Amino acid sequence: MAGFVFQTNWGFLLLAIYLILVGISSLVTGLAIPPVVYGVLALLAGILILLNR
Repeated sequence: MAGFVFQTNWGFLLLAIYLILVGISSLVTGLAIPPVVYGVLALLAGILILLNR
């Protein structure tokens, strides 16, 4: 029996991180994440998803 093989798709991984950060920052009012971080994560996730990486 072979083990579970996890294939990494960096675009979807970055998208998941982005969505988690947006969710946490909307629930926790004292948490201040710079908008640049959101922009960079969204841009990288979009590019990598388009490239199928």
